[in-house]
Amino acid sequence: MRAVTYDPASDDFQLNEMPMPEPGRHDVLVKVLACGLNPVDAKINFWHSAAEGMSNQWVPGLDVSGEIVATGTAVQDWQIGDRVLYHGDMFRPHGGYAEYAIHDSRTLISHPDLAPEAAASIPCAGWTAWRALVDKLAIAGQKSIFIAGGAGGVGNYAIQIARYFGVEKIITTSSAANHDYLATLGATHLIDYRQEDVYARVMEMTDGDGVPVALDAVGGDNDIVTASVLGFEGQMVELVRTVRPAEYPDAFMKGLSFHQLSLGSGHRYGDASRKAMTEAGVQLASLIECGRVETPRLDTIGLEQVGDTLKMIRQQRTVGKIVMKLES
Repeated sequence: MRAVTYDPASDDFQLNEMPMPEPGRHDVLVKVLACGLNPVDAKINFWHSAAEGMSNQWVPGLDVSGEIVATGTAVQDWQIGDRVLYHGDMFRPHGGYAEYAIHDSRTLISHPDLAPEAAASIPCAGWTAWRALVDKLAIAGQKSIFIAGGAGGVGNYAIQIARYFGVEKIITTSSAANHDYLATLGATHLIDYRQEDVYARVMEMTDGDGVPVALDAVGGDNDIVTASVLGFEGQMVELVRTVRPAEYPDAFMKGLSFHQLSLGSGHRYGDASRKAMTEAGVQLASLIECGRVETPRLDTIGLEQVGDTLKMIRQQRTVGKIVMKLES
């Protein structure tokens, strides 16, 4: 089969011919129809040392739309021919930038009624946004939210999820060029982080009270900015780095609370973590199928373009989503 592999020694992606992988006891072998390109895939150079036994035969690619063609001996509830969607385990070697991939059957969901490329654009960004807003921040009933990085994949979904749950003020940051697009998704207040004082603008928008909940989907020092705009007993979800409350203004006096979220931890901690991840996928898929949430702007590429595109993603922020689609 053809597959894009990553070589940690040269930090390079190559298109190679590889033998067909074989599923383990709980695994399925999936014929890949489409696979999303995410920053976590592109930035494998930062985390590859954490993956045990990574060699130049490692196939990345986490967000897979596909069809089951073989099952392991312990697989239940899934059969050959089932169409599935999943968010892969970054520490396993047979990812989705290939004609066939291996995945644990216990973290599959049934394929939503969407084209493969649309479905493959959802898991990493969409399921993360759902878990952050619904599971961590209890977004239903909140009056306002601040989202750092509205133009990114997680931000796109977070804006729409907040809108679906009736949040009145959805405040987000992006470059001015993306403001009109984010407004169509449901953002009500937009801040150009390049030209404006984010803290001052949020305080102005909230009559000095700050927001009850906030999400940092950017990283760097944006956790400090995000925490600073919280009001009394506000809550923040951090997606990119470990929270550092000692750096956040008045964190103790305000009684602030902080959450960490890593979608991939759903593969690590047994039935409870697997259920949290898959339930997020099922719930969001239902909203997308009925048109209450839309997938991001999509650009599709072929398997041959994956390596160069991943390198490009490292160098710049992208708006919308790039998805690899294989010919059926």
